[in-house]
Amino acid sequence: MALRLNLRLLAGTALLALTPLASRADPVPFDAVRGDRAGGWTAQSRSEVMAMNGMVATSQPLAAEAGLEVLHAGGNAFDAAVATAAAINVVEPEATGIGGDMFVIAWVAKEKRLVALDAAGRAPSGASLERYRKMFGAAMPEEGIHTALVPGAVDGWSVLLARYGKLGMAQALQPAIRIAEQGFPLTERIGGEWQVSAKLLAKDPDSAKTYMPGGKSLGWGDIFRNPDLAKAFRLIASGGRDAFYKGPIADAIVAKSQSLGGGFALKDFDTIHARWVEPISTTFKGYTIHEMPPSTQGFAVLQIMNMLEVCPAKLGLDPAKLGPRSADYWHLMVEAKKLAYADLKRFNGDPDYSAISVARLVSKEYAAQQCSRIDMKKAAAIGPDAPALGGTAYITTADKDGNVVSLIYSVYDFFGSGITVPGYGFTLSNRGNAFSLDPASPNALAPGKRPFYTIIPGFVTQDGKPYYSFGVMQGGQQAQGQAQVLANLLAFGANVQSASDAARFNHSQQSNVLRLESGLYDLVGTDLAARGHKVMRDDGSEMGGYQGIMIDPKTGAYRAGSDHRKDGMAVGY
Repeated sequence: MALRLNLRLLAGTALLALTPLASRADPVPFDAVRGDRAGGWTAQSRSEVMAMNGMVATSQPLAAEAGLEVLHAGGNAFDAAVATAAAINVVEPEATGIGGDMFVIAWVAKEKRLVALDAAGRAPSGASLERYRKMFGAAMPEEGIHTALVPGAVDGWSVLLARYGKLGMAQALQPAIRIAEQGFPLTERIGGEWQVSAKLLAKDPDSAKTYMPGGKSLGWGDIFRNPDLAKAFRLIASGGRDAFYKGPIADAIVAKSQSLGGGFALKDFDTIHARWVEPISTTFKGYTIHEMPPSTQGFAVLQIMNMLEVCPAKLGLDPAKLGPRSADYWHLMVEAKKLAYADLKRFNGDPDYSAISVARLVSKEYAAQQCSRIDMKKAAAIGPDAPALGGTAYITTADKDGNVVSLIYSVYDFFGSGITVPGYGFTLSNRGNAFSLDPASPNALAPGKRPFYTIIPGFVTQDGKPYYSFGVMQGGQQAQGQAQVLANLLAFGANVQSASDAARFNHSQQSNVLRLESGLYDLVGTDLAARGHKVMRDDGSEMGGYQGIMIDPKTGAYRAGSDHRKDGMAVGY
């Protein structure tokens, strides 16, 4: 968590001073005012990207181009999603990679239905609750080998392509291999994230060797190459998922774990099998919103949207006066978020280990009961909770046949555990940090168990047809960020780009601090503070990164947007 808080200190000229480009050795602060758009909502960062034949949207341009390249080569949305995911591992290794895990919700055009794939990792066999309580006390550590899970991403790629892909793994990985070998310059944002990760990377010799070549802490504008990761991708391209789970990569992970006193064994890799699962859903103003089931936080999105729909009448509010400029709306959204996240802590866990009444939790009836707990004049106090970390990468793709993929995967916090697999150029996740060491928790640590996952791909259908594929990355921001984007789009008339460009909030469940982006703070901050919210004026660093693709119900064209808070773009043809 400290890394993410420190990142804010590197904004603006401070970041330039720490990581100057060679051509800007003496940076001068740029203090111009922003230009205006000619029409529409003038605060919108750019127009929607529109295309007929295919679309890719993600948080880094080179990765988006990798997906588009595969579409042009005859691949479909599933091939493009894996190609983009592999490329994101190269260009945003602080956020995600093959040492992490993945979830997918996708529309399969030929089957005319939604499918969902759970490619979660699992705790290694040596991760016993008793042992970890003796080692760490009441809470899991944030980094190190004991936070790492047996990764699920590569198995997920394999399962996804085997059922729905056209080109196969080898061709899907080619753009990522090329970028890893040729190298690429770090963007301003990504360079800043690497800078604040330098102390973590320096703790592990293999991480330092891979990500700090020559002992140098890389930053904005530096060229980075990762031939070891290219080697790993070549092995997977030729040998499939077994090259990772039964071959030299698994051997290297176990050897590294053993050298650090970790709990990995080769048998643990036999436990990783991605599962096709049923998405969970609710309705909102004539649309159906779909999320991943537990152990993800998907049901919190549905709970928040249910309360936004049900509670105004219960609380005597005029729906016509609730909108993105209304303090009542923002208060209601934050209070609904608090209730939903409290349920995450109380109920969420691996459904293989505990029963979770998802149908009840996402019902309109339950939402109506929750409304009575909301006081429109007073912010609710909440008890302290463990912070949710998170970097993450989100990807959405679509093709000429009508397939649409919503994919998210992550190593959790910046560079995950900080442990790099020697010879293969990727870090293991620290998703194990999300386990509880409280034996009474449904999310208590156990060997082979899935932890509470913050990462959630989103999808919306209308009248049984695909309408909107989207996601908002970044830890505990994801469910609350998705709800804000959904309200903008489905209730307030935003388009796919403006739904993201609108100001957002981030509410911390552990500190009860409400961060508002500057324009939103100026608009409603004083009112919300008067109701008892611990309000903080903030920038976009805690607000998550959005991508979205809408299928225009009238024309069938793809309409896409990409978050200005990240580096990415939507590209189509």
